[in-house]
Amino acid sequence: MFDNSEFRQVFLEELEEQIMTMEEEILSLEKQGSHSEGIQRLFRAAHTIKGSSAAMGYMELKQLTHEWEHLLDMLRNEELEMTRELTNLFFQCLDFIKDLQNSIIHEELLPDPSAVIKELGRFSIANTESVAAAKESAGEALPEEAEQLLREYIHSGQTVYTITVKLTEDCMMKLARISIIDISLRAFGEVLWNEPNMKLVQDDQDIHAIRWLIATQEVEPDALEQAVAGLMDVQSVRVEAAMPSQPEAETAAVLELEQENVYMLPGFAGSVAQEEADKTQQSKASVKQQTIRVNVERLENVLDLLGELVIDQTRLKQAIQTLYQAYGYSETMDDLGEISDHLSRLIGSLQENVLKVRMLPIEQLFSRFPRMVRDLAQTLNKSVDLQMVGGDTELDRTLIEEVGDPLIHLIRNAVDHGIEMPKERVRCGKPEQGTVRISAAHEDNQVVVVVEDDGGGIDTNKLRKSAVAKGVITAEEAALLDEHKALRLIFHPGFSTASQLSDVSGRGVGMDIVRTDIERLGGIIDIDTTVGVGTKFTIRLPLTLAITTGLLVKASDQTFILPMSAVVEIIRVDTSTLKMIKGSPVIKIRNQIVPFVWLHEMFGYSRTEGSSDKIPVVMIGRAEQRLAIAVDQLLGNQEVVIKTLGSYVGKVDGISGATILGNGRIALILEIGGIMKKASGIS
Repeated sequence: MFDNSEFRQVFLEELEEQIMTMEEEILSLEKQGSHSEGIQRLFRAAHTIKGSSAAMGYMELKQLTHEWEHLLDMLRNEELEMTRELTNLFFQCLDFIKDLQNSIIHEELLPDPSAVIKELGRFSIANTESVAAAKESAGEALPEEAEQLLREYIHSGQTVYTITVKLTEDCMMKLARISIIDISLRAFGEVLWNEPNMKLVQDDQDIHAIRWLIATQEVEPDALEQAVAGLMDVQSVRVEAAMPSQPEAETAAVLELEQENVYMLPGFAGSVAQEEADKTQQSKASVKQQTIRVNVERLENVLDLLGELVIDQTRLKQAIQTLYQAYGYSETMDDLGEISDHLSRLIGSLQENVLKVRMLPIEQLFSRFPRMVRDLAQTLNKSVDLQMVGGDTELDRTLIEEVGDPLIHLIRNAVDHGIEMPKERVRCGKPEQGTVRISAAHEDNQVVVVVEDDGGGIDTNKLRKSAVAKGVITAEEAALLDEHKALRLIFHPGFSTASQLSDVSGRGVGMDIVRTDIERLGGIIDIDTTVGVGTKFTIRLPLTLAITTGLLVKASDQTFILPMSAVVEIIRVDTSTLKMIKGSPVIKIRNQIVPFVWLHEMFGYSRTEGSSDKIPVVMIGRAEQRLAIAVDQLLGNQEVVIKTLGSYVGKVDGISGATILGNGRIALILEIGGIMKKASGIS
């Protein structure tokens, strides 16, 4: 048996690309109707999967795509229409291909595709019979003499078209009309054949459709159609490229060889196929030289090495500074300083380029959503238009993987709870079709992702009542909440205002998880709504999780790093001004009461002896929330490489990672969401 392990990863990568292409094209065909370019791309993807799976020995996948290819060919030849039933069947096939893909990835036994193949066959047979009957009644099969002429002219390099003209029911002068059409067509080329003949038209008044076979050179089909469509008593014109229905034996053999070798893997190609592959390789050489596939693990290793370079560069700067303080200025010290500065610029440039390699367009994430929205809308009997903007916005590949689940939850909620039923929308003066819009854009050093809908919005009064009923807040506290704070109650664990639970968007326990996941990635999520108009969620994420700019602070004898994106301001506070509310310390800043915590207390350290009563305080923020963190010392800001704590240490509340400073010491990087939760538990 052939060992395919060498090519398995390449095959899976190619399969994933083709699956994405097919899903996009099916959705496009359903939305825009049949168009030749989309059908051709869909056919090409199925054909590529068929060839590659056959080469790899995955016969279940080959059999399924072979049967699907037959239906696509009928669609391409306009023997089928893109109906809702056909669209659902195509998605059924695609889902089964995904099941096969998953089994291949996990090296499991491939599922049996016979049920799906049977359904494809049933649809194909039913439509083949109806098409054959239609062709027979219309007399569309070319006679042998016309077939022979068609082959000869195609082999000579000319383009041959079949032109079918249908006359109006009340046409009284068929012979005259057909003669005029015939003269018009001869101006474009040579008429090889036409049916029925003039005598038959004179005798049979029931025939209203006539066909011509015309050979041309450099004539577009649109020109032929326009020349005939404007003539009197012409009801419709159809112009198609003519192809022999039964290729000659030699031609058939060549076609078969081409089909079986569309996707070639080393070791499979014969001499003929290899010759064709060489020609193709030469024509595509310039393109292939510009892009290569790189294993993600190798990129991670490069980034780790770069992190070590950044650390050593910081240590070098500190060493030069120490030498300068010890021995003063010298020419050698000046040279060392210049070398260090040049090295910093090189490392900075290298760092920027490596991070760019890690970036991927967020479109790779967005591509999951159209199918999901389409299926949800069908399940809920709603009409929903998904709009996606900013797909070329780049984001760190790790963030793209991690932010997928929160976005899926927001979109499902928008379709299920946000968008109203069609009749309700019409009653409210809205279009029957609802809109869900997702957009992405760069702002400063962040990526902003917005998910919004034009649905019914969220009633904050219902949120207040629900919060009181669940014991989240008291009725007095609910009355004091402004609209924005009341709206953010939706992020409380287990909170929901839905009148009944739904299989589509969960059981009301998801919005707090969405917020937690976003904050774990160093981002924030905010919400805005207008009743009757819609709801908008705004997510702000860092460009990368690999490197961050942080504020270095010291508490006790430990160095911590606060992400600069969360730092609102830095102030000095006299400890005598601290107040207590419900047993917890607070400070008053510009008439705003802000919770106050000591950083050393949060992690069980003792306060440094001899600390001044005038202490540095870092104000951090998340949306409208604020927290004042008291530290012993401010050390300045610095760009640092983020390293995970590893499986041995595991997850620590309030800590997102660590870094190694220039002096070789470890600094812990604080996670803002965790810090705020941790602070709420300290009295």
